[in-house]
Amino acid sequence: MTPSFLTELKDIARLAVPIVVGLSTGAVITVTDSLMIAPLGHVPLAAVGLAGAVATVMLAAIYGFLSVISVRIGMAFGARQGRRVAAFLRAGLVLGAVTGAGAALLMSASLLLMPYFGQPADVLSQVTAYWHLIAAFLIPYAVLTIFKSAFEAIDRPWMGVSFGALACALNIPLNYCLIYGVGPLPAFGLVGAGIASLVAESIALLAAFAYWRWSMSTVRLRTRSDRTSVDTVSLVREGAPLGLMYVAETAAMAVATMLIGLFGSVALAANQVALSVGTLLYMVPLGIAGAVAIRVAQAAGAKRVDRVRRVTFAALGMGTVWLTGATLVLGLYGAEVAALISSDPAVIELAAALFFVFALSQVVDGLQSTLVGALRGMSDTAIPSVISILAYWPVAIPLGWALAFPLGLGPQGVWLGFVSALALAASALVWRFHSLTRIVG
Repeated sequence: MTPSFLTELKDIARLAVPIVVGLSTGAVITVTDSLMIAPLGHVPLAAVGLAGAVATVMLAAIYGFLSVISVRIGMAFGARQGRRVAAFLRAGLVLGAVTGAGAALLMSASLLLMPYFGQPADVLSQVTAYWHLIAAFLIPYAVLTIFKSAFEAIDRPWMGVSFGALACALNIPLNYCLIYGVGPLPAFGLVGAGIASLVAESIALLAAFAYWRWSMSTVRLRTRSDRTSVDTVSLVREGAPLGLMYVAETAAMAVATMLIGLFGSVALAANQVALSVGTLLYMVPLGIAGAVAIRVAQAAGAKRVDRVRRVTFAALGMGTVWLTGATLVLGLYGAEVAALISSDPAVIELAAALFFVFALSQVVDGLQSTLVGALRGMSDTAIPSVISILAYWPVAIPLGWALAFPLGLGPQGVWLGFVSALALAASALVWRFHSLTRIVG
């Protein structure tokens, strides 16, 4: 490998690691709620799980829709246009607040649909207040996402992570005090967990705002833009396909889970084991995709098309090595890994069989995500999003159903359908990337 290629690998890794940690902070708050609510019984715990499932879709939409801000700031930073960096951040903060409010309203309204999906009445009777509090949590989360994106785009990603980590750290003592009560403070139970999450995220946002507003190191992030204007409509037009793509991906995974559930509770439990491990492993290529988007945007802003290709190839190599290694480990030691999560022999046996096929789907999905990230860095979002959505819905789900049921491959067939469809998507995205960089070059 050439020194420049090795340099790109190091730069991507240095940016990807904090992005992975930052992406995890939103999910960690829900996991913390689950762990600390569990002693109250299975109904409150189920309520946290139900609200968390819907919140995950909203978090994915927010992340996808607002990721355009990191790209625009990265381009301005790469072109050494300090005033445009500040202008995009200011526009992003407004867009983040509006996006968070819209997501909160959608989540609150979705509670009305839960009885029609056959959700347990005892869970629905307890979840209302917590549900709306988690919906409100989406507003500070979306605005804080803008601050984190800005710090990532100017090569200071750990600063953004620190604010997300602050929210996670605050959530634990707040949960304890508000769920169980301390001294004169009454025990609020499930409602207390919702209040704690909202307060912790809001304090983290206030800390980020104070740092941006008064720190000497963020002067270029708050420089008045003067005559520098931002076309907000173009930001919405560029971000909307990505938001839709992440929602489509999350929803497709949910449908795959429901298809596997048709094989019974053992299959569903085994699939949950595979998903738990796979989701953890997939955070790495997702972080790489975020890093490559920023590095490509910086290179594009500096009009260095040669670096655009080199950065992308380095990211593809890094993601492929990680997931290929994980696939081999799960293929060889799947039963041992499953036994760390479940003690049921039937679940362990099926999970071990699912691991290898599911891990293969993660490899091709990692390739697809990295290429989407590279194209996002070039402000090319609409066509890659269409390719990905078509891969998930008209191809992966019907093909997975056909392989699982008529062709008799069982639960493994569902994920084989995803492997085939995502491989086609990755091929199409390689062609798209090659065409754009060849034309520009």
